[in-house]
Amino acid sequence: MAESTETSGTASEPAGTAPIDDSEMPLADHIEEMVKRLGIVLVAMGVVSGVVFPFADDLINFIWYAFLPGSPSVCPVTADQASAACPYVYDPLSLILARLKAASLAGFVVALPLFVYQTYRFMRPGLYENERRYYLAAVPTSLVLALIGVAFAFFLVLPVIFNYFLGYSRPVAEIAFGLGDTFGLMTLLMGFFALVFQIPLFVMLAIMMGITTRAWLTSRRLYFWGGFAGIAFLFSPDPTGMAPVIVGATMIGLFEGTLLLLRWTGRG
Repeated sequence: MAESTETSGTASEPAGTAPIDDSEMPLADHIEEMVKRLGIVLVAMGVVSGVVFPFADDLINFIWYAFLPGSPSVCPVTADQASAACPYVYDPLSLILARLKAASLAGFVVALPLFVYQTYRFMRPGLYENERRYYLAAVPTSLVLALIGVAFAFFLVLPVIFNYFLGYSRPVAEIAFGLGDTFGLMTLLMGFFALVFQIPLFVMLAIMMGITTRAWLTSRRLYFWGGFAGIAFLFSPDPTGMAPVIVGATMIGLFEGTLLLLRWTGRG
C-alpha cells in the first residue's frame, strides 16, 4: 500500500525535486494508513504487556520497596515493624489495576521506538534519502532515551518525592499507603519521564529534516517553557507538589540542553 504525505525538500536536496517514492494519495487512504500504523503500535504494546503481566506482582514489589521502607516478607505490619510501608488495598480492583499498570509500563517503553518507526514508515515515500537516515537512526535512539527517562525517574525523582513525603508526614501522622494511588503515581512518573526524554530526539530530528531551525526555537523559548510548565502541572498528579516542579524543570533542561548542544556543534 502506498504510504505517507508529501513533504518539502531540505536545503541539502536540489530545488524543485521530489522524493523518488512520493505519490499523491486520497485523504481517506492517508487516514487508513495512519490508523493501521497506530494499530500496530497498540498491538505491540498489548503483546509486551501481556508477556510481562504474569510477573507483575514481582515487578510491583520491586518498584514499591525501591522507594519505601519494608519488604514483602514483613507485610502486613506487626508491632515491631511499624516503619514498613506496606501497600493497602481499599477497593476490589486496586490489585488488578496495579498489575495492569506495571505490565503497561513495560509495553509503553517498547512502544515508543516502535511509534517512531511507524511514523517513519508512514512518511517514508515523502522523505529524501538523508531524511530517511535521520529518521531510522531515531528508532534505537528513542528506546535508549526512554530507558534513560525511566532510570531518571526511578533513581532520582521518585526517591526524592517519597523521602520528602515521609519526612514531613511521619512526625505528625500515621501513613497508610494505598496500593492504587501510590503505585499509580510511581508508574505514571516513570512512563511520563520515558516520554519527556524524547524531547531532544524530536528537536534534533525536526532541525535535521529542515522542519524548523535552532534560531526559531531559541527565539520562542519562553513559549516552550510555558507549555512545558503547563503540561507538567496538568499531567503530574502528586500530592507533595514536587513532581510537577521536577517534571517541568526536566523538560526545560532537556530543551535548553539540546539547543546548547546544537549551537556548540554548529547544527541548525
